[in-house]
Parts: sequence; C-alpha cells; structure tokens
Amino acid sequence: MLWTASQVLRKFSTSSHYHQNKLKLAIIGQSLFGQEVYSNLRKQGHKVVGVFTVPDKDGKADPLAVAAEKDGTPVFKFPRWRVKGKPISDVVEAYKSVGAELNVMPFCSQFIPMNVIDHPKHGSIIYHPSILPLHRGASAINWTLIHGDKKAGFTVFWADDGLDTGPILLQRECAVEPNDTVDTLYNRFLFPEGIKAMVEAVQLIADGKAPRIPQTEEGATYEGIQKKSNSKVNWAQPAEAIHNWIRGHDKVPGAWTVIDGQPVTLYGSSMLGGSVPAGQALEIEGASQPGLVTKNGLVLYGTDGKALLVKNLQFEDGKMIPASKYFSSGESSSVELTDDEKKMAEEIRNIWKGILSNVAAVEDTTDFFKSGAASMDVVRLVEEVKQKCAGVQLQNEDVYMATTFQDFIQMFVRKLRGEDQEEELVVDYASREVNNMTVNMPYQCFIDGKFEDAENGKTYNTINPTDGSVICKVSYASVGDVDRAVAAAKEAFDNGPWGRMNPRDRGSLLYKLADLMEEHQEELATIESIDSGAVYTLALKTHVGMSIQTFRYFAGWCDKIQGKTIPINQARPNRNLTFTKKEPLGVCAIVIPWNYPLMMLAWKSAACLAAGNTLVLKPAQVTPLTALKFAELSVKAGIPKGVINILPGSGGMVGQRLSDHPDIRKLGFTGSTPIGKQIMKSCALSNLKKVSLELGGKSPLIIFSDCDMDKAVRMVREQVEEIKKMKIGDPLDRSTDHGPQNHKAHLDKLLEYCDTGVKEGATLVYGGKQVDRPGTDPTGPTDPPHHPQQAKCLAQGHNDGDSQSRGSNRQHAIFEPTGLIYGSGNVILLRIN
Repeated sequence: MLWTASQVLRKFSTSSHYHQNKLKLAIIGQSLFGQEVYSNLRKQGHKVVGVFTVPDKDGKADPLAVAAEKDGTPVFKFPRWRVKGKPISDVVEAYKSVGAELNVMPFCSQFIPMNVIDHPKHGSIIYHPSILPLHRGASAINWTLIHGDKKAGFTVFWADDGLDTGPILLQRECAVEPNDTVDTLYNRFLFPEGIKAMVEAVQLIADGKAPRIPQTEEGATYEGIQKKSNSKVNWAQPAEAIHNWIRGHDKVPGAWTVIDGQPVTLYGSSMLGGSVPAGQALEIEGASQPGLVTKNGLVLYGTDGKALLVKNLQFEDGKMIPASKYFSSGESSSVELTDDEKKMAEEIRNIWKGILSNVAAVEDTTDFFKSGAASMDVVRLVEEVKQKCAGVQLQNEDVYMATTFQDFIQMFVRKLRGEDQEEELVVDYASREVNNMTVNMPYQCFIDGKFEDAENGKTYNTINPTDGSVICKVSYASVGDVDRAVAAAKEAFDNGPWGRMNPRDRGSLLYKLADLMEEHQEELATIESIDSGAVYTLALKTHVGMSIQTFRYFAGWCDKIQGKTIPINQARPNRNLTFTKKEPLGVCAIVIPWNYPLMMLAWKSAACLAAGNTLVLKPAQVTPLTALKFAELSVKAGIPKGVINILPGSGGMVGQRLSDHPDIRKLGFTGSTPIGKQIMKSCALSNLKKVSLELGGKSPLIIFSDCDMDKAVRMVREQVEEIKKMKIGDPLDRSTDHGPQNHKAHLDKLLEYCDTGVKEGATLVYGGKQVDRPGTDPTGPTDPPHHPQQAKCLAQGHNDGDSQSRGSNRQHAIFEPTGLIYGSGNVILLRIN
C-alpha cells in the first residue's frame, strides 16, 4: 500500500500548499490507513500535535504509532477512554494538553467521550466505509456486499453523540463488481480514495469551506456486527443471495455451513457462468441439492437452480484447503527430511517460537492459530521464513493450509524441492476440426499460471469472420480479474524465480517457448485464420513465423543486457566514474490490436520478458484465441506462474484498469490516437508509469506534380486490373489472395468510405459493396473527384488515425492537381480520369 501515499501527494501542488490555511490536529485511530492519513496531512503542512492510538500488541506497535514515534510526534496509547460509560479524567486531560484545533479519526475503533469529540475549535471528523445514512455500524462494508448493493463508497462526517449520525462533510462512491469482497473494495477504492478524502476534508475545514449536510433517516439502516455465530449460510435462497452472503463475510468472520457433520467455512465465492464441469457429489446440510467438487472448486446451488463456485474451504482446526482437493486432502504422504532440511526445520521452529511467545515449546502438533496467532503473525511468519530461506515461494495462504508445525514443515520442504511446481495445467478446450486438423483453443482468462473463468462468469462470442459463425465463448475479464492478474505478476516479479534466475536460463526458457510455437505453428496459424481472417499461408509465414523469430532474437539478448561505466574525472588519485546498471521495471501491461494478433504479442512481450519483467496482456476483444494458446505453450515451456497473464475482454474496462493500476510500471499500447491520449493521461495521473504508444495512422507514398504523372496514373490503373484478379474468399483455401474483414464494425466503416467517396463526386469503378457471401469480406475500389477541396476532404476521412484501419494490406489512392497520394490503409482504390 506504500504507493498510495506518494500517489495522494501528487494530487496536491507542492508550490501552493504553504499558502493555504493549516491546522493543529489530533489523530485518533489506528492501522495502516491511519498511518497514511497522518503522513499525508503532515506533508500538506498541517501540524499533528498528538497521536492517540491503541496499545502495543505482543510487543508490536500499531503502524500509526510507529510512524508518529519516528517523527517525534507525541504518541498516547490508551487502552480505553471510558469506564462504565464515564470518561477517564486522566486520559481526557492528557488529550486536552496537546491543544488540537480538530480531531481527525481515521478508522477509530475506540469509543471516544463527547467531551473529547467536542473539545477542539472545529470538533471532530470521522471516516466511515459506507455511503451514509445507509449501513450505519461497524460491519458496513460487509452489509454492502451482503445486500448486493450496486454502489459502495465512504463518508467523512462530523462526529456527534449518535452512531454514525452526524452531518456529512463529503462522500465518494464506486461501483461494486459482481465478485468484489471486503478486501477488493478496500484495496481498490476505500483505502486509496479514503486517504485523499480525509486530507481534502481537513483542508476544507481549514479554509472554512467544509459543509455540514444533515443526515436524514430516510434510507438509514443499522445492521449488527457480524460474528461467526450468526454467519451460517441459509441455503433457502437464490444462488446470488448465497454468493453475496459468502463474499460479504470473506475473510472475517467467514460464512460457514455443515459438511459431513462439521462446520466448514467457505471462501472465494463467484457466480458460475457457462457449463458446470464434471465432479464428485458432496452433501451440504440444508442445501436444496448436493454440491459438486470439481477441478475448479466446489459448485453450490441456490433454490433457483443457478450455481456459484467456492475456491477454498477452512475446517474447525484452522486448516484451509482448495475446495477442489476436498476428497484428496488427506492422501498426501509425508516427506522424509534430509539432514540439511532437518537443520532448516529447526531454524523455522525458532521462528515459530519467536512469534508464539505464549507457547512453552513448539511441538510437531502445535497449531499456529490455536496458539493465539493472528493475521499479522501470518505475514511475519511468511516474511521471516522467506528471509531465512531465500528462493522459497511462500504465501500467506500456505500458512492457512498447513496450520500445525509438522504440516508446515512438510509443505515448506515440498516447496523447497520444487515438488509443488509439478501440478499439471488444466485446460478446458474449445476444439474444432478445421484445416485438416484438430485445433484445441483455450478460452478462459489466464491468471497466475492457470486458466479460469472470469470472476463474474461473463463470456462473449468470438466470431469467425469468414462465415459469421461463433468459434467459441471466451471469458470476459472484469476489473477484479485485472487486479488478480496484476497481483500475480507483481508476486512473480518480487518473489518468484523469474527475476532471480540467471539471465542465460531465462533465455533458455524463451528459446524453448519459441520451439514450442514452431512445433504448433500450423495450429497457431489455423487459429489466427479463423479468429482474425488472415490468409493461412500469410499467417503461417508471417504472423506465426515472425513471432517465432522474434522470441528467438530476444532470447539471445537475455544474458547480453549490460550496464556501462563512464569516466567522469581522469585526475588522480580517484579517477571517478559513473556506473549504469540496467534492471527490469517490474509489471508491464500490454494492449494489442486485432490486425496481427500473435505478431503484435510477440513484438511487445518478447523484449519485456527477456529483460526480466512480468506482464499482463490484453488481446483485442475480437481476436483473443492465439494469445490464449500462447499462454498454454508458455506453461509447457516452463515459464513460472504469474510471469505471463492474458485477459480477454473489453478495452474500455480492462485497458482502463491497466492504465490506472498503481502496481504497473509500464504500459505498451497499439491502437487509435484518441484512446492513446486517454491512456497517457491515466498513466500520468496514476503513478507516472512509463508508456509506449503506437497510434493509428497511414504510411502514404506521395508523388508530387513534377513526377511522370502519366506513368503514375498508368500504375494505378494497372493496380485496379490486378485487384480484379484477386481471389477473395476463405482464408484457409490455399488459393485465396484476400480473406475477410475482421469484424462487422470495420466492414461497415469501409462501406461508409465508399458511400462518402461517391457522394463527394467519385466514380465507382469496381466493388464498393460487401461480397455476396457470408462473413465480412473486403470492398473494392472507387474513383476520386477532381475538385481539390473534395479530394482533400475525402483524404482527411481516409486518414483519420483509426486503429480499426490498421489492416490487411488494403490500398487506396487519391488524386489531386498537386499530385498522387498512394498509401496502405483500409480504404479503396480510386480511378484517375
């Protein structure tokens, strides 16, 4: 979350904030959120005269206290402010002694007396994770999800003697994604935007511009704090209501049900779209029908017959397993440790002892959570073990899935040996008998080394442009999928083997990937033809062939990327120099168009991977299939999980989130100029990420009036005759010269160009309409008007920089008295009179 602070600071002018009014503040709260609010208020020039937070826990101070103590700000750690409802006089006097003009209360969990709330000149403001008056109370975020609200948000309000009932200062809203959880809402919006809003609210008060909008009771609700005892799933509901209940309790306190006579907590719910995979029936107490343990997780049903999917299960002893492993969770045999592994196990036992200070001895049967460990202790355990044993891939969820010391060591040793990397890739194919072969096409999102449905279960049809038929349904990625893919790429970069790998080994993997692409080149070319409309022979030689060569080229660069030393002073005795070291940026995003799907992927991702970066790639919505096949081949090549992530879907949603995401360090985009402008703006406003833009345009050959005009005109006429000889048809037919337009919107644009040319005075020579066959085949040529202004107008329309015109070797010519413009765009040939 550290990026948030710097992001917030950029929203305010460093040159002007010293001229604004400033206040003396008391910060009453806790957590990382409180720390960020505290730090940013100080950086805005406000004076924090005191921080009031919670006492240390197990010798560890709250993040807010840590930051304040480092700055020398007075810190008070009161366990409570009241006893039996009455203020503690010593505590109140200590508070009053700091002389605050305003109390700022970010995520304050304590009950603060009214004589403290009202004491400062400007009173007190509080952050609340709800759009008040809706969802008053401590579990507001949970109830937003449980109720299936379409909007979430937060309120900064003036504290009064009621429960979240004071006047409103400001509010912010965001959309709720179908599979949002408390964590995703908090990380995506409530945390970063909440920090900005608290800083903004304080400045409004300082400037005397802060409103006090009374809350009405209309629409007001109050739901109690959610506890484990009242979070049991009610199965007598539709699937969406059950899904909302589970995600509203993820991760605390956890929605639970009874399976095989014992309580089991359900985590990671999503609505299931499409067909239900095969699985083994599992009886769920109270459910309308049995669940189904599948390779993707546990499928559950509501009373409406619709299904949802649960990813993880947690048992009473605290152990968590993937739901897909329910029937095989107890089958793994124990691993015999080597002497070196035994020594390492004892070092890890000492780490457990340091965390579980209340336990006399850590035995093999000691349970991490039953011994009093909390979520912060999980983070500490993971980080200490990773620090002690560099190279091991350990995540927080691993602790939940191996809660006893013995199980933890077994899991750790398997990871150390790499045995956990052998899990076979599961792919649901859309298979087709086409081009005298069987092509197997993945169609799901590819995230963290796995193919999986989009979070919201949405899909869309990808169309064969030759005949307009549906090839298959493809997952339609959501914002949540983007966040998961970026998190996987970041984890792979920060902690995975890719960045630590010897560059020569990284190059070997890319060579192997190129070899696999060559092995599957006929299949890749066939997929490219049916998905994009590219002529098969061209796809085989160029689209696929050049992609293979591109990966081989950059594979050779992996161990040759070096820095340099530059002498800056030859004088003795120092002989000073500077040293340049080239390092990977981190997570890179790539957004590519439809005209050369695989080749665009290769051009942009091969260099990215060779340098040691990880990537999240969004193929064009209309041509996703070769990118997803590429993802499958990358796993077979041994590329570690999380290094490559592929997200089919909407450019407006997925592309925009990639532009905005704070963990992406660079974005590469090929497409239209207007979208390029928007991307550059978003990249600048988010985290000043680096940007590479290849925007729409044409590459004309201009023949001026002092040339041999008769020869130029004759060449164009010959071109018309040659085009008449071209065979337009099925791109898989080896005799076809030209395949179809990729999609209907592009075809319609070309027909519009033809109509525009005729209306403006051109003479239609050949074509100008859709070929009389199914699909979206290209149009033919037309004639230019002689009037210069009409010609210029038509030229402007033809060269509008639209990315949809980055095409498939279509050509056009426009004649004017000053010369001939002859270029490679998707417009038509024009006859010269």
